[in-house]
Amino acid sequence: MLIRDENELLTRVGPGTPGGELLRRYWHPIALAQDLSDESPTKFVRVLGEDLVLFRDKSGRTGLIADKCAHRNASMVYGRVEERGISCAYHGWLYDCDGNIIETPPERNDSIMKNVKTTAYPVNIHVGLIWAYMGPQPVPPMTRYDTLYRKDGTRTVRLHPVLDCNWFQAMENSMDPAHLQVLHQEFIGGGKKPVNTTRGFTDDVEAFEFHTTDWGLMKKRTYKNGTVDEHPVCFPTILRQGPSTQFRTPIDDTHTWHVHVNFFPTKDGSEPDNAFDPEIALMEPYKQPPEAMHPVAHFTQQHVIPQDHMAWETQGPIADRTKEHLSYSDRGVVLLRRITKEQIEKVQRGEDPMGVQRGENPEMINTNIDEDWWGKNPDRPRPDMKVAKA
Repeated sequence: MLIRDENELLTRVGPGTPGGELLRRYWHPIALAQDLSDESPTKFVRVLGEDLVLFRDKSGRTGLIADKCAHRNASMVYGRVEERGISCAYHGWLYDCDGNIIETPPERNDSIMKNVKTTAYPVNIHVGLIWAYMGPQPVPPMTRYDTLYRKDGTRTVRLHPVLDCNWFQAMENSMDPAHLQVLHQEFIGGGKKPVNTTRGFTDDVEAFEFHTTDWGLMKKRTYKNGTVDEHPVCFPTILRQGPSTQFRTPIDDTHTWHVHVNFFPTKDGSEPDNAFDPEIALMEPYKQPPEAMHPVAHFTQQHVIPQDHMAWETQGPIADRTKEHLSYSDRGVVLLRRITKEQIEKVQRGEDPMGVQRGENPEMINTNIDEDWWGKNPDRPRPDMKVAKA
């Protein structure tokens, strides 16, 4: 159980909040690269509680700036792109990708162009996604996780429906191994039936263990048959489980962007030409009506991810942790909360939190996906993507 102030500390993501300042030290996926095109060169995005506009100018550069024009607050979603940047549709003020004002129609105002900038953030396009860094200078490189940067494999991207809840609920689930045997019992038995629906396959597990790494946390299950299952949590918003690297980007305090990058390493180490050109799948809604909230919304339960969405969202837009009663199996959740608080304190001291890399060529981080993917079943086929729409 947490007191209210602790719950606020862990969940609030806006500018100036302790948790928001921690999250701004990392690169986050915020959109699909295919969302910007010659026909649709702008896109509104909300990230970490800030209203922003992505755009691609006619020189091919991608920018991320404040939604409101610095002149009279009209939305830049309706701006016209040109070679030099994006021009506000209202009066024509022109911004480059760094937020500089380079024209002020109808007159030329040198003072404004010299002294006023709009909010702008660096972006990077990688594995079919647009990534943003919203923290202070100097800008770190994107953390080089193997599933994002290895060349010896292929990738797919699955974009899930927006989560109508706080990001931390999804991350606590990543450090909660006990739910697998109960919540997902219909999909993990391999043809077996559980002893009953209350216990599911809980009795198959011998022990749960948790520890930290230089770049995150690890949860570990040891089964009674000797099988060991480990899932790394790449701090602060990523779970690597099997082939999927799951990103939970906070849109604001009560909504989360949920995307999977699936990496399938080649058995022979070959490097396919499409290693960084993934297939994109947009998943159908997991609840009906899609915009409704619990208890009005009814969640589909046709596979694991909709079950997770149900468990996360029905805790409420922001879970009230002052009313919970944790048990021994929740040790991983407690560890995540403690580590998150510690990393917030590091940022407040002016230090880099865990998982932030520096330098031009940082070392690739090995999440041990080869053993996790091929080691347990060397003859396994690549799974089919269950794509509802593309």
